[in-house]
Amino acid sequence: MVKGRLWFFSQFLVLNLAATFSSLKFSRDDFPPDFIFGSGTSAYQVEGAAFQDGRTPSIWDTFAHADYSFFCQRNIRPSTSVNEEVFSFKVLSSSSSVCSFSFCLSVRYSVMVGLQRLSHGATGDIACDQYHKYKTCLPMEDVKFMVETGLEAYRFSISWSRLIPNGRGPVNPKGLTYYNNLINELINHGTQPHVSLFHCDTPQALEDEYEGWISQRIVKNFTEYANVCFREFGDRVLYWSTINEGNVFALGGYDMVMTPHQRCSPPFGNCPKGNSSTEPYISGHHILLAHASAAKLYREKYQEKQHGFVGANVYGYWFVPLTNKAEDTIATQKPMISFLVGEFVDALVFGDYPDIVKKRAGMRIPYFTEDEAKQVKGSFDFIGINHYFSIYIKNNPMKLNMDNRNFAADAAVDMIAITDDDPAPDQLPVLPWGLQQLMEYFKQVDGNPPIYIHENGQKTKRNTTLNDTGRVKYLKGYIGALLNAIRNGSNAKGYFSWSFLDVLQLLGGLESGYGLS
Repeated sequence: MVKGRLWFFSQFLVLNLAATFSSLKFSRDDFPPDFIFGSGTSAYQVEGAAFQDGRTPSIWDTFAHADYSFFCQRNIRPSTSVNEEVFSFKVLSSSSSVCSFSFCLSVRYSVMVGLQRLSHGATGDIACDQYHKYKTCLPMEDVKFMVETGLEAYRFSISWSRLIPNGRGPVNPKGLTYYNNLINELINHGTQPHVSLFHCDTPQALEDEYEGWISQRIVKNFTEYANVCFREFGDRVLYWSTINEGNVFALGGYDMVMTPHQRCSPPFGNCPKGNSSTEPYISGHHILLAHASAAKLYREKYQEKQHGFVGANVYGYWFVPLTNKAEDTIATQKPMISFLVGEFVDALVFGDYPDIVKKRAGMRIPYFTEDEAKQVKGSFDFIGINHYFSIYIKNNPMKLNMDNRNFAADAAVDMIAITDDDPAPDQLPVLPWGLQQLMEYFKQVDGNPPIYIHENGQKTKRNTTLNDTGRVKYLKGYIGALLNAIRNGSNAKGYFSWSFLDVLQLLGGLESGYGLS
């Protein structure tokens, strides 16, 4: 496995990172016939009706209503070979908890410096109101738009607390009816449903009862919830992903506090509760066990009859050494990939965490029992990747000298923003070569598994001109990069833009949008 990584980087680090995709003339016919084009959303971001028809709060409701704020300070270091931008980042809640971080890359691309609110006061109480409008909106407008733009699939998530309000126990009949109707409307209009079981929205009831994902009790409850979904919807839904961005959900919620949970600890932050040193690893471990348990259930009880597929989803940056120095190259090829991608994907492919992760985390990361390792290994029919941009990596071994380390300190690197040659305000950089290299990495190191790009898209400021050339450039570049990867042998099965509608964003609320419509 390590040898494969070293071979891969020895090949790809010689690429010209300024390469452009000049031959970007392609059509649907250039992709394999079974390749799927779609777009996606998630439950809390579009459904609304947050307190109606039996739905109970999720941790995302609590997070949004807490009205978190952050302070981002940009520091430019012109002495480096690139404009190195390092950020200090603090999140503040109404209860005066403060969490500090060494970077805030997502904020950097929003050009938000100073005191800002994470969601700008917006919540998912109403959102796009899809819960009420699916029957009048999806058939007449949105599904028609899907067909006209060549979208063949719609990826959405199910709200656990709408379907099973207490997180376990009785099923909410009105929630069941809603999802049955939504799935039927999609199928009636020739649109293939792809369903994510979980998107940052643990039922608050389970969080209150046993603190959610840091308790192994959630594995059983998640599997029971998955069973209801497979049983009730699996005759029409053939593509299931279990937990969206499990790697970022664990890190963002239990250390960085950029996703729901708001847990951290000094010296990395001053949250009401949490442990930044251990909980990202513990929650990540339980996420993997829950995924594997649900996948096992599907394969043993439903797959033969329903003929569907179950997969895992991770957030995938691509990482580039800041300099040509060996220390930056090594830091990129081993610690960074291993910590932010390999911790999850290596467990899924090989049945264990990367050696460097286990060595640096030590007793802070749980280990798999022999039975758990067998269950986790190969527990996917595909891997979903969410990818938006790439990041420079600079070696920082001084972090390993800290007496109390968190996940970021264990990686012992600095993450530094990459800009493109023509940066647009309020938009992400267009770096499509990063996606192609990420796909090549999975091909060379992880056995070329079937991969769906589950999220990829360009943000725009809302209520601005419809001259959408920035988004056209972004999508054209990344779809072209994926086509190049396919031609080079990558096993890509589909591409989903984020997002189908202008949804409530986790970072930014309603200030920016990614929607195609």
